[in-house]
Amino acid sequence: MEVPIIKEIVIIFALSIGVLLVCHRLHLPPVVGFLLTGILCGPHGLGLVAGIDDVQNLATIGVVLLLFTVGMEFSLRNIIKYKFYFFGGGILQVFLTLLTCFVISRYLLGCSIGESVFLGFLISLSSTAIVLRILEEKRESETPHGKLILGILIFQDIIAVPMMLMVPILAGEGEEFDIAHIYNFGKGIALLALLAFAAFRGVPRLLYYVTRTKNRELFLLTVLTVCFAVAWLTSSVGLSLSLGAFLAGLVVSESEYSDEAIGNVLPFQEIFTSFFFVSMGMLLNVSFVIEQPLLILGITASVLLVKFFLAGGSALALGMPLRSAILSGMALCQVGEFSFVLAHSGMSHGLASQYEYQLFLAVSLLTMAMTPALMSMSHWLAHFAGMLPIPDIIKNGLYFSPKADEFHPLEGHIIIAGFGIRGKCLAKAAKEVQIPYVILEMNPETVRAEKLKKEPIHFGDPSHDLVLVHAGIKTAKTLAVVINDPKASMNIIKAARLLNPHVYIIARTRYIQEAEQIFRCGADEVIPDEFGSSLEIFTRVLQKHEISQEQLQKHIDDFRLESFNALRWQSHEAIEYMTLSKDPLETRIETMHIFKGSAIAGKTVVESGLKKTHGLTVLLIKRDSQIIANIEAYTQLQENDALMLMGPSENLKEVRCLFADA
Repeated sequence: MEVPIIKEIVIIFALSIGVLLVCHRLHLPPVVGFLLTGILCGPHGLGLVAGIDDVQNLATIGVVLLLFTVGMEFSLRNIIKYKFYFFGGGILQVFLTLLTCFVISRYLLGCSIGESVFLGFLISLSSTAIVLRILEEKRESETPHGKLILGILIFQDIIAVPMMLMVPILAGEGEEFDIAHIYNFGKGIALLALLAFAAFRGVPRLLYYVTRTKNRELFLLTVLTVCFAVAWLTSSVGLSLSLGAFLAGLVVSESEYSDEAIGNVLPFQEIFTSFFFVSMGMLLNVSFVIEQPLLILGITASVLLVKFFLAGGSALALGMPLRSAILSGMALCQVGEFSFVLAHSGMSHGLASQYEYQLFLAVSLLTMAMTPALMSMSHWLAHFAGMLPIPDIIKNGLYFSPKADEFHPLEGHIIIAGFGIRGKCLAKAAKEVQIPYVILEMNPETVRAEKLKKEPIHFGDPSHDLVLVHAGIKTAKTLAVVINDPKASMNIIKAARLLNPHVYIIARTRYIQEAEQIFRCGADEVIPDEFGSSLEIFTRVLQKHEISQEQLQKHIDDFRLESFNALRWQSHEAIEYMTLSKDPLETRIETMHIFKGSAIAGKTVVESGLKKTHGLTVLLIKRDSQIIANIEAYTQLQENDALMLMGPSENLKEVRCLFADA
């Protein structure tokens, strides 16, 4: 029996693959690809998909999940961190755009008040998905203009929720405000209060018990149930699904499980949101675009210019330099994805005609498609503007200059994956020498206990890209993978290496036989438990952050003492550590790199004298992406090789000169 929706999903997915590949080659964002897919397969294109209603039902789920993830991403911490840009830049940019669009549409185009305000809503929003991705790729999120852009985008995402609630009022559906309206309003407020109380008290406790099961499917099901249950309850009293989804996300964001929740929900959100953009593309009439290209291009240019000057002017009004104003204006001048949600809602309430809706879709699609090129041009434009005879007070900022210490972005820090004995020792030492660190842990009881001690610990699976990104993997200096599961360790290392090719990864493994596989996944150093991984990882990480030898020795001595005292009462790990702690530095494993011109470059293992003269064993050789595990006497050593050596610590110190430049 054929199920029509399955056929339509296959057509949409198959066509999306081809369109997205082309968009990737042209450096166009995925949102544009999905809109183009909708245009091609819709009734105004090739007519491949007939059941638009089915696609729009899936699109509704996408909108709910989109607002749910926005709610999870939104937190009071972000508001506090970007408060100046959020309140100052966000309010200025949205208000000025809204006011300008209102004046143009009301007094030049003769639109009604509701239609004029609605147009201001549509134009004032920018694309969070496109702009943030480009900022991350260019590593500009923590620059002055990046902070302003992020603050404004957060404000836009939040203000979009009350905008959606105002659509029926703007359409004139809220003009007769009788007792029934008051009753419904009161019922909605009561429900929201009840939900807030139950959610903030009940949801974190529920998620805590669920995470204790360590069942990922159960965790995902619980999070999605919270999302759709709150959305359904709010819609049942006359409020919007979107508001309920946003509130559900907000509730989850205030728990310690938000990073893991986002990592699990995001793939579903991306899939279902793609249906929303495809459904929007289906509604665009291609013949409409062909018939009046000049009108569409003219309105597109007007929207880009107006938004550029208003966003840039908002930055200047905050006292930011001209360069930051230009970069911010170019980044925020497109129409955003939430505008599509608003436009769809507005058309259903009669705020826009079919003609106006078609015009909006065409213009929005074009502004989104141009965003990557505009952001690439923005640096050139800012440089050119800086050469013009403009007063220094505008070039350098009017009165506000962010203090260097106003923000403390996580940079050059340690990410500790796993918070057992090894992770705790590493965190303690990092804290004492004032190296910033972030902990990722999958045990909810550990997370809850350490949160109370003010540790920077988060519940989340470090093999999820988004969890690593939230931990600052792109700016981290080292990643210490100290968990007990070798397969999970390899997944974490692969994910981290893709996100940051330059991060230094040190991993532990239980047995030497597993080291080769972990090296192949991208680890820089692997320390087997058989040779005292705790002390080795502890020492290597601190050395990588260049603390003094005296400080290092002090922490090593403290570690030895704690190994005897704190671990004596524990079971398996205690026995392991007490045995190794009898003389933890007598046998060590160390990775050494053969530099150009070193004394042993070009020699065989036996010729190097590492075994016979210095008493060291070569365990592995890492040569580019190749791992050589079967070491023979006549294996040749080459420049840039990384050798994993085992032997007495004093002997390892002696041979370091053999690896250095000649």
